[in-house]
Amino acid sequence: MKTKILLAEDDPDFGMILKQYLELEDFEVTWFQNPEDVVGLLGTDFPFHIGILDIMMPSIDGFSLAKMILKEKNNFPLLFLTAKNQKIDRLMGLKIGADDYVAKPCDPEELVLRIKNILKRTQPNAPAKIKIGDYYFDTEKLLLSHPEGNVRLTIRERELLLYLLKYNGTMIKRDDILDSLWETNDYFTGRSLDVFISRLRKYFMNDPQIKIQSLRGIGFEVDFPLN
Repeated sequence: MKTKILLAEDDPDFGMILKQYLELEDFEVTWFQNPEDVVGLLGTDFPFHIGILDIMMPSIDGFSLAKMILKEKNNFPLLFLTAKNQKIDRLMGLKIGADDYVAKPCDPEELVLRIKNILKRTQPNAPAKIKIGDYYFDTEKLLLSHPEGNVRLTIRERELLLYLLKYNGTMIKRDDILDSLWETNDYFTGRSLDVFISRLRKYFMNDPQIKIQSLRGIGFEVDFPLN
């Protein structure tokens, strides 16, 4: 499942460039040139994971828009963009509840890194116990329990299992796993990932409903029956 970004930016050139770059990074971006269109969505499902707001916009500035969003969607992650680099702007944005602040023109790679860091900080913690088919997974004790026996996972195995559970039922790219969990992508980390996948398959071998299928050259498709 792709991260859905709300982008409010009235500059057509910068907005288009930013949207295209973020989509190349595998984000799903909905771009609003008119901030009033964002306000119209606040009473709806509002299917976004993070918002990127330009401060200097007509009719509704970024600060005012942020206040409206946070009033309806408490703790919604926000990042401000502005052409100005004044201290008062930064302080005001942080006071409102922004998670980060980037001055334009910004380095797109830095922006992507900041977005990912915000999402890591703000994503909800995994539940203490998860039922996976015939298994129980205690995420705090790292214990995978089954009537046939228990196994205690390593920290890395826990992180990988939680990542796969997060995208249960979807196609997961190898590169996305490596970038998210190993923060690097080379031959050796790729082989390490294969070893960890093999371990998880072995741990879940007592329940044939659970599937971790390799897609050659792409990644994996997982099916965890969750109860």
